Amino acid sequence: MAMCAVLRRFSSNFSAVLPLLSGHTARRAAAWRGFSTSSRLEEALKFTDKHEWVRVDGSFGTVGISSFAQEALGDVVYCGLPEVGTKLQPMEEFGALESVKAASELYSPLTGEVTEINTELIENPGLVNSSCYERGWLIKMTIENPGELETLMDEAAYEKYIKSLE
Repeated sequence: MAMCAVLRRFSSNFSAVLPLLSGHTARRAAAWRGFSTSSRLEEALKFTDKHEWVRVDGSFGTVGISSFAQEALGDVVYCGLPEVGTKLQPMEEFGALESVKAASELYSPLTGEVTEINTELIENPGLVNSSCYERGWLIKMTIENPGELETLMDEAAYEKYIKSLE
């Protein structure tokens, strides 16, 4: 039982770091990914070309910024988020992150309504840097049009997109 819990925890975090791996290590990592004890769809991330990600859980999505984006920003010192109840359209600005190097607007990946904001970021905006796929999430929202998910990139397409920027 304990080993299953460890494997489940490992597999749920692994999808976040897979794009950061390269070459032989990535092939070995991809083989490990096949042993996941969780087949839940919500573990998969979808990405925008503005570097936001969304993790789907039924008719709700959790939104954050990618590792690529947080690295480009540098140390985040302020996080401005919308109010709960704000209605959003795809690519509509909903907030901003400020770092020691730059400021960046945040864009909604989907149509929906903000149901929760990560209040932990008020006191600790650096969570965006240290845990962008877990504790550093930005908002949770309803997903009003699930078909919009098809317009977003999966992890492989996003990794290819990032490489095209370099």
